[in-house]
Amino acid sequence: METILSHFSNLSDIQIEQFSKLEALYKDWNSQINVISRKDIDELYTKHVLHSLGIAKVQEFKPGANILDVGTGGGFPGIPLAILFPKSNFYLVDSIGKKIKVVNEIVNELGLKNVKAEQIRAEKVKGEFDFIVSRAVTKMDDFIKWVRKKIAKKQLHNIKNGILYLKGGDLTEELANFKNATLYNLADYFEDDFFETKKVVHIPLKKR
Repeated sequence: METILSHFSNLSDIQIEQFSKLEALYKDWNSQINVISRKDIDELYTKHVLHSLGIAKVQEFKPGANILDVGTGGGFPGIPLAILFPKSNFYLVDSIGKKIKVVNEIVNELGLKNVKAEQIRAEKVKGEFDFIVSRAVTKMDDFIKWVRKKIAKKQLHNIKNGILYLKGGDLTEELANFKNATLYNLADYFEDDFFETKKVVHIPLKKR
């Protein structure tokens, strides 16, 4: 928790309480349904929570914004972002039902009213979203095919509507076809060695 507070100092008492509950909740649920690797669960706040919040360093979501989290797994990056932006709306989807079960249980325990979670394939999702967020669920070419028709036309934010994607390593080859991609190095915001090669990739998409 100290890690979160050191980077996000303006949290309300409710937000601090919600972030504080995450470790016990995930350890409990992970012992029943494995949604986080065993070696990572002890570093939950760095490798999952803070990593998810890297997106907030690139763009703060406005009240009323609609965010789709594709392949949310155990609720990342959607749940930490939903805690941080309680006036924005988050739709967390995954094709694996047991993962969505965990997400829904944790959302209920935290009292998050701005989150809907559902077992559904990304291609089947209805609606329009300001941003589509994800943590490296597939190659960008495939990801864009899933989501490109789901972008809202109206612009609320500083950066253009589109994809905010958490990914690490050398992305030169993967992003070769996306000349409009902007990469934000998370090492510029977070000092832990874990973030040395981690990035937020922003790709603007226009509604078609």
